[in-house]
Amino acid sequence: MTCAYLAFTDTGLALAKRLAAALPGSVARCGQDGTSLAEWTGVQFVQSDALIFVGAAGIAVRAIAPHCKSKTTDPAVVVVDECGRFAVPILSGHLGGANDLARAIAAVCGAVPVITTATDAHGIFAVDEWAKHQNCMVLEPERIKLVSGKLLAGQPVYYWADIPVTGTAPAGLFSAEAPEKADLALTLCPTGQALHLVPRIGVLGIGCKRGTSAEARFCRLLRPARPCCADSYRRCKHRPEAERTGLAGLLSGAQLAGAVLLCRAAAQRARAVHPLLFCTERDRSG
Repeated sequence: MTCAYLAFTDTGLALAKRLAAALPGSVARCGQDGTSLAEWTGVQFVQSDALIFVGAAGIAVRAIAPHCKSKTTDPAVVVVDECGRFAVPILSGHLGGANDLARAIAAVCGAVPVITTATDAHGIFAVDEWAKHQNCMVLEPERIKLVSGKLLAGQPVYYWADIPVTGTAPAGLFSAEAPEKADLALTLCPTGQALHLVPRIGVLGIGCKRGTSAEARFCRLLRPARPCCADSYRRCKHRPEAERTGLAGLLSGAQLAGAVLLCRAAAQRARAVHPLLFCTERDRSG
């Protein structure tokens, strides 16, 4: 997890550096070296997996408000008071990992982790957090509340799995007799009204002629695959080799599609052990 710490006082800065020593990440102080709250937040919201504000919660809330979009894409945000007494996750508690990060921060500085999500408050497992531990993406985030609602009401939740489940099923979760009777399903082929957890095991390979603008074709290829291709990340991270070799179209296409772009040399591709789906666009992109 890529962390970024922002402090507002000397005391807060000392705590931020202490936390960063245990949970590595960049450290900045607002107002120092030209660092502004708005600019820092805007940049780190895109670049980092977690933002840690060492200061007042109100400052953090106002700073992140213009950038919040979705629980599936927003980074984790945790607020720690500068005395290190409380660690409060305020965004992306489960999918983004803010709850776990708050607990880790608390362990470092002796703070109390203030976890406010309902499932955690009741000691019930969170399906979106469990999906993360199963290396799955949540396909329909809007259906999470249906599963959580049944758990909070004390009702059993049934799952169907096409793939092996890691570890023991949490309390309240039972194996379904058939896929159509499942409340949630771990599968590569989602159908029906269950909450679908898709394993992150798919990789899409695509080539691009040097200098070609491939945005439209890249996005058209990826969009149908993304629901069943769990190599779906929250931000585009690319390799600088693509820029040096003139594959600007491939880079911008990856950004538009919200995908990860990894550049491999021919020798590396020959040694690859991952199952790849190669899509060749000979007519235009190569």
